Amino acid sequence: MPLRTPAQEYLRKAFPDHWSFLLGEIALYSLLVLIVTGVYLTFYFHPDMTETPYTGSYAPLRGTRASQAYISALDISFDVRGGLLIRQIHHWGADVFVAAIGCHLLRIFFTGAFRRPREVNWMIGVTLFLLALLEGFCGYSLPDDLLSGTGLRTSQGIVLSIPVIGTYLSFFVFDGQYPGHAIIPRLYIAHVLLVPGLLLLLIRVHLGLVVQLKHTQWAEPGRTNRNAVGKPLFPQYAAKSTGLFFAVAGALTLMAALFQINPIWDFGPYRADHVSLDSQPDWYVGYLEGALRLMPAWEMNFAGHTIAWDVFLPGVALPAVLFGVLYCYPLFERWLTGPSHEHHLCDRPRNQPTRTALGVAGVTVYAVLLMAGGQDVLAYVFHVPVEYLTYAFRTLLFVGPLFAYWATRRLCLGLQTADRRRLREGGGTGDVRRTAAGGYREGRTPLPAEEAYRILVRDTPRPRAHGTEAWRLFRRHRVRNRLSAWYFGDRVELPAADWQKRAVRAVTADPEETEKAHSG
Repeated sequence: MPLRTPAQEYLRKAFPDHWSFLLGEIALYSLLVLIVTGVYLTFYFHPDMTETPYTGSYAPLRGTRASQAYISALDISFDVRGGLLIRQIHHWGADVFVAAIGCHLLRIFFTGAFRRPREVNWMIGVTLFLLALLEGFCGYSLPDDLLSGTGLRTSQGIVLSIPVIGTYLSFFVFDGQYPGHAIIPRLYIAHVLLVPGLLLLLIRVHLGLVVQLKHTQWAEPGRTNRNAVGKPLFPQYAAKSTGLFFAVAGALTLMAALFQINPIWDFGPYRADHVSLDSQPDWYVGYLEGALRLMPAWEMNFAGHTIAWDVFLPGVALPAVLFGVLYCYPLFERWLTGPSHEHHLCDRPRNQPTRTALGVAGVTVYAVLLMAGGQDVLAYVFHVPVEYLTYAFRTLLFVGPLFAYWATRRLCLGLQTADRRRLREGGGTGDVRRTAAGGYREGRTPLPAEEAYRILVRDTPRPRAHGTEAWRLFRRHRVRNRLSAWYFGDRVELPAADWQKRAVRAVTADPEETEKAHSG
């Protein structure tokens, strides 16, 4: 078969060797663990909402009427050999899977790896993150226990808050009045078939684009915007990656064996008129819980329809805005930059202070909402009135991101200033010397070539000024240029000789233009 030449070329693909690039692999291997454990669980789980008395091994619940889904989940935990371990591996794997995707997206964002030619791959990654959240929620709801049922009830209230069509959507999803008898089988089909199929398809496309576009890399001697330096896929990188898979699987197994998660027998079966104390969802949708708790009560009637803004804004509008910003951010930065070349070198976050500050501010918003989702637990543990915590979190939701933005921006500029000082004076030796004037000063030594290279090689676009020439009657692009000045204006110029500047321009040059120049 005509596979030898393409296979040899693919197996010699270079993969940069840096720990930050392993976050995506941790997500991939967590997914593999989820698939293996999920297949095992499907042999014993029954997605049926028919209620019967429980007669299993867990004595405190014997005789309690519960759905077949809940009873089968209890049987997996207490009567199937190794069932509880597999269940907990599956649940911990889901949490690690979503966390690894989130950290991977943050790494790509802070290093600018979403820029041309990877904008589409960034959008695919955001879609994978969204599907991972949906997959986790579907699996979380399947046992039909009191905690997951409370989350399902919350989601139904969010659907109902959508103006005009909310009621119709709720009837369509639940096949009638809540909770009905169809939601668990439907979630089961989505969890084991539809969403995993989309995930695997998009992962295949995502990895294919990574190979086709080549991996980004950190600036080091010998690494430029036109090459990819690293270990070949086979055998070096494959062996290392295989070891990482077993490490991830082993860590998840240890977590499942040592740390209890989702004890559904303590919660009991779901009843629509009961709510668990201290009910909080898994961390990856905890921000929605916090947003719902912090939103003031606000409803209005319009054209015969009741619009519940206190549910619609935090439950529907907030996630839509969040993912809309994530999808559009590469286009926004490209709009501010103007026509730009391909970028294959990672940015150091300190060299893009505005982007880094915006990212930290976004993480701060998420952290505040996540903590607000557990305000009742915090009030109980620290003996603080829940009303005080609500007002404190509302204030922190607006003040915290602003402070985080300002502090991060100043920190990045301070780190750039430290880099400039190190280039000028060299690195510290740890030896203190006395000067002729009687003072003391630390001895300095020139920076190693590798470290100086990493500091000097940076690709920071200049603020745009196109279309604002004095001779124009109407100055075009005025808004974009002002935003570009805000985004790229603050920087610390580094001391570099003319030959060093030429070398940096050569390292960061556009691969297409360089190829055309060589061919010409």
